[in-house]
Amino acid sequence: MALMALDHTRDFFTDLTFEPETLSKTDSVLFATRWVTHFCAPMFFFLAGTSAFLYGRKRSKSQLTAFLATRGLWLILLEFTLVGTAWSFLFPWGFFGVIWALGASMLILAALVLLPMRWLIGVAVAVILCHDLLDPVRPEQVGAWSWLWGILHARGDIELPGGVKLFVLFPLIPLVAVMAAGYACGQLFVLDRGRRQRLLLASGGILTAAFIVLRFTNIYGNPPPGLGGVSQGDWHLQSSAAKTIILFLDVEKYPPSLQYLLMTLGPSMLLLAALEHERVARALALLRTYGQAPLFFYVAHIYLIHGLAVLVALATGQPTSWLFHGAIFADTPAGYGHGLPFIYFMWLGVLAILYVPCRWLAEIKNRRRDWWLSYL
Repeated sequence: MALMALDHTRDFFTDLTFEPETLSKTDSVLFATRWVTHFCAPMFFFLAGTSAFLYGRKRSKSQLTAFLATRGLWLILLEFTLVGTAWSFLFPWGFFGVIWALGASMLILAALVLLPMRWLIGVAVAVILCHDLLDPVRPEQVGAWSWLWGILHARGDIELPGGVKLFVLFPLIPLVAVMAAGYACGQLFVLDRGRRQRLLLASGGILTAAFIVLRFTNIYGNPPPGLGGVSQGDWHLQSSAAKTIILFLDVEKYPPSLQYLLMTLGPSMLLLAALEHERVARALALLRTYGQAPLFFYVAHIYLIHGLAVLVALATGQPTSWLFHGAIFADTPAGYGHGLPFIYFMWLGVLAILYVPCRWLAEIKNRRRDWWLSYL
């Protein structure tokens, strides 16, 4: 949650007109600022699936599917109302972002959990491993169904039936499979700590090693440039060690390529194992507060960052009107923005401001079991 806020703070405060992944213009610190946030989205989906498994252990399948379906619909509604307005300061406004993708994936998982576990695992693994084979299929190739293909597997603008134009940032494939894989891995969290740690370490090591092999050899798992994403495609040696490392780590996020998922889920498994150690858990205890009120934090942090961007622009004499008419989805005007040191300063400020309300809500959720609290 905290790393996600760093990425969004950069979105609203940056003075750059290019993406941090742009190899010819970026530098190590800028790219690292973006790269560390790549771990957020895959683990949101994976751990949402794990949470669904743990939630369903003491409930019937019908209760679990009902919860997943209603929560999924709730998230989709939020995406195109409160969340969309937070990003743009326009209403109604929205796009197919991460909250939409989480909600839609929960709707699909509500059906998948009715399958035998081995079938669910088979579907999840097959989609994660094979979805890159679909990269060459572009929306314009499927005619009247181009909007649907955009939602499923192609980042970019789409036109829904009825003429409504929206932007797809997070296509569903393969993220729904990542959520299903997280659901299956929920079984690890009912094992004893020692066995769970061993399995997490082994899984994390295998996934990370697989990424290194695939990335080094360019055999499979990351699309070439020009297919709607922002990565540079295959890895090859550059003029400097820094640029070579940047390119090695620059894999496609929209939609997440196999290499991207291996690069993020593998180390995340290792981190989950490390969090089992009391010393590590104590060191990161402060961050747990944000994770105990995740949806509240998500919605609140966008409004807060956007509002602070307006206040800072007013205080420094920078353009503000664009922040009320699409903000980061509009063209950034000349003379706007700040460098990385200021962005990091604002990011820490956002975390500090939201800590108390998140702790307050987390304490309420720990004390009470009202059904509606699970939707916050």
